[in-house]
Amino acid sequence: MEISMNDHNNIRGTDVENMDNVDSSSNGILIAKYGGRCMSTQAMQSLYDLRQNNLFCDAILRLEDGGVFPIHRAILSACSNYFRTLFTTSLYAHEKTDVLVPGVNSGMMNLLLKYAYLRSLEINHENVCQLLVTANYLCIFGILDICRDYLRENLTSENCIGVMRFAREHFCRGLENDAHTYVMRHFVEIAQKSEEIIHLPINELCELIGADELNVKSEEVVWDFIVRWINHNPEQRKHHIVELMKTIRLGLLDTQFFLEKVKDHPYVAGVEQCRPIIIETLTFLYDLEMITQKDGELATPEIARPRIPHEILFVIGGWSGDNPTTMMESYDTRADRWVPLLEADPAGGRAYHGSAVIGFNIYVIGGFNGSEYFNSCRCFNAVTKVWREVSPMNSRRCYVCVAVLNDIIYAMGGYDGLTRLKTAERYNYRDNQWSRIASMNMQRSDGSATALNSKN
Repeated sequence: MEISMNDHNNIRGTDVENMDNVDSSSNGILIAKYGGRCMSTQAMQSLYDLRQNNLFCDAILRLEDGGVFPIHRAILSACSNYFRTLFTTSLYAHEKTDVLVPGVNSGMMNLLLKYAYLRSLEINHENVCQLLVTANYLCIFGILDICRDYLRENLTSENCIGVMRFAREHFCRGLENDAHTYVMRHFVEIAQKSEEIIHLPINELCELIGADELNVKSEEVVWDFIVRWINHNPEQRKHHIVELMKTIRLGLLDTQFFLEKVKDHPYVAGVEQCRPIIIETLTFLYDLEMITQKDGELATPEIARPRIPHEILFVIGGWSGDNPTTMMESYDTRADRWVPLLEADPAGGRAYHGSAVIGFNIYVIGGFNGSEYFNSCRCFNAVTKVWREVSPMNSRRCYVCVAVLNDIIYAMGGYDGLTRLKTAERYNYRDNQWSRIASMNMQRSDGSATALNSKN
């Protein structure tokens, strides 16, 4: 399978399982640490040079294309379970020193040996898939990690379907899940631009567009894509219209759009199996029109069940009446509905605070409760629904300006109960630490802050 990548540059890989980090020694030679022990790159290069000159080698690898590679068995056994088993098994009467390795070409073997000796890997969009397959075959798990990371970091709307299917075929569950998540999140762009998705078989297509996680603001996008998919080969595909219509939340379509674009579409009109779907949708849309004219509730059928939102707006705390509140609400963009949350902050209410989001964590910073100005920082995890206290700021701040840049939270200015502030500080969640940074030129509070082009 060909996977299109935009990044043609080579990258250097690191064996994430064995190499902890890289330091510089006092004589300027880079030191690579392996499990707490060190080996200099100079020593690794020397071993590689010995192999290239067939010095102290104790085995030969032969390939089906005629390639012959003298190697050191210990070096290959250190990074490959395949070779470790081959060279250490007791099933053979004599030691294996002349080995045929099927299914690997000379160009690929050169890359693998360079990684085995030097822990460097030249990887690009043209060789990454073959590298992953070969590394999986030879049990070189360091290269597997590098290839998976490369594919994950280079996902685009043009290649994500191919990456997802490739990962599934080679049992890379983590990569498959990441590619699937990418498809769900960027479906609108993929539906319009991707050629790979047009060639999906019907069963895989229905699984994708029927998913609750599909990120579409309007079901019209899904219908337009279905028409595009059928138009690619109408004679072979138009009989799938019934299966495909069952994946759309037809009850969420605009009534006029449904009547003009769906109900009487040539692929739908005259298809007897579509009639029950059309009738159910028309009935629901009519009832929906009626319910808006009077009080009442309408049970939501499957054809109108909202998809899971990819963006949720949270409102936390603030001032209510004469007191700060612990009230929390979330806004569901799919259902167009505010939902109250029961997981109020047990530390009590606060107002005039700052807030920031990193991953699934919402940080509530500083603020005021009517009597006390806070330097404390509270963290709410939107998945586990658990509150916890994190490291406090160096200064008390309400009316504070807060922004996030590269997963670092910045708190600037504010009011500490006595004076407005021009000081600023930043929070690194990895070490749970606030540290002061350069102050602003002027005192400032009750302002706003954001990040743009890598600057706050």
